[in-house]
Amino acid sequence: MRSLYDTGPAAPCPDPFNMAAYVLAHADVLADKVAVSVLLPDGVQTLTYRALKAAVLGTGAGFLRAGFAPGDTVLMRLGNTVDFPIAYLSALAVGLVPIPTSAALTSAEVAAIIAELNPRVVLRDPHVASAAGAPEIGLQTLREMRKQPPAAWHMGDPDRLGYVIYTSGTSGTPRAVGHAHRAIWARQMMHDGWYGLTQSDVMMHAGAFNWTYTLGTGLMDPWSVGATALIPGPGTTPDMLGGLLARHRATIFAAAPGVYRQMLGRSALPAMPALRHGLSAGEKLPPTTHTAWADATGTPLFEAYGMSECSTFISASPAHPGTPETLGRPQPGRRVAIVDDAGPVPRDTPGVIAIHRSDPGLMLGYLSQPDETAAKFQGDWFLTGDIGEMDREGQITYLGRNDDLMNAGGYRVSPLEVEAALANAPGLGAVGVTQIEVKPGTRIIAAFYTGPHPLDETDLRAYVQDKLAPYKHPRAYVHLQSLPTGANGKLLRRRLHLFWPSTKAP
Repeated sequence: MRSLYDTGPAAPCPDPFNMAAYVLAHADVLADKVAVSVLLPDGVQTLTYRALKAAVLGTGAGFLRAGFAPGDTVLMRLGNTVDFPIAYLSALAVGLVPIPTSAALTSAEVAAIIAELNPRVVLRDPHVASAAGAPEIGLQTLREMRKQPPAAWHMGDPDRLGYVIYTSGTSGTPRAVGHAHRAIWARQMMHDGWYGLTQSDVMMHAGAFNWTYTLGTGLMDPWSVGATALIPGPGTTPDMLGGLLARHRATIFAAAPGVYRQMLGRSALPAMPALRHGLSAGEKLPPTTHTAWADATGTPLFEAYGMSECSTFISASPAHPGTPETLGRPQPGRRVAIVDDAGPVPRDTPGVIAIHRSDPGLMLGYLSQPDETAAKFQGDWFLTGDIGEMDREGQITYLGRNDDLMNAGGYRVSPLEVEAALANAPGLGAVGVTQIEVKPGTRIIAAFYTGPHPLDETDLRAYVQDKLAPYKHPRAYVHLQSLPTGANGKLLRRRLHLFWPSTKAP
């Protein structure tokens, strides 16, 4: 029996199609229902479905009146506010191509994106770093656009470019991943295959508005079924989340594994009688966290596996809980395999996790990088670079990366990118970067370097401050006499963990 899961294809995406129109399809029927509540220390800001749709189509009209046309790219440099998803949907609504980015990116990182993609315009919050190279629309102007008479939906080929997101690549250079409008249609497979999501649910996501995990799981998916989304406002700490879940009667909670660990490590969690379960994605959730959460709340956690190129396509769910040790199984409608060079391997045999190129949620490709896009495929299989093993029931166990990409709180980070940022630091010779597990379930980015003498870590932290987003910063620096290398002098990055001092504090 081969490691191949195929229950038949998902329903085809309608044609013509528009991603934003699909997300807000329930807005007229549920006009007075709360679409999103932003939970602030001094109260709650809410937006009904009527107000959300009006803001989206009004802003879309503003884009068109400003001279932008379908196909134009829009770089989003907005903060952790509801302005982010409104602008995102507004661009999609009128056929523009939004490029959501993390507010944590530095000016240097933004400059590289602008140089690569040459966006038609940058949507800019003055408190978020940006760079010269494209016209800007400021936050206040963006908000004023909402008052415009509504634009019409730009319907078209579901396979046309919809949006672009950035992900770290094995080359060390972040890659622009192009997704079609149909990607949102493919996310229906998550509704039952992961979330157990219905129109009556209240989904709270612990992430910021401008994180793609929040944008998809916390907003787009709840809105597409007419549910209510809750987003904690800026300044919310993990010890506040339990109280917010209880007070606002959230039925589903979504967060990265680190958030669950932090919540469980603080004070005792309050009773949350409305909560049915939690969702986790971004990195492997330790089985101990599964158990601790169930003991503390009486509710299960359902984990999902995915990536920027295809979002989540393997998961546990209320219908198929799986075990804490596994990722779950492929969602109905997906075609997933564990492969080696010859194709799907026998069950219970390690191989590369792969998804079929026909999956409607799979990327269109890396923009302007056809060779790198082609290199990710083996025949009809898109290779994730992660190693897994499928058992007789289709449950998949995660066994690690097949390359050196790291995971920082749900963001994939290339060690080459971090090494390049440190390469010219004064007094530093060679450098190698990897992740270190400092305690069970907790991993940090660590930089190992050579030089005449150990360097002050404060100076090193300051050196990368304006070169890398904070989540890419090494949490620890280790001075070595020499780095481990092979016979050809190439860095053996996977041996760096052997030089981690057992007494080193992160």
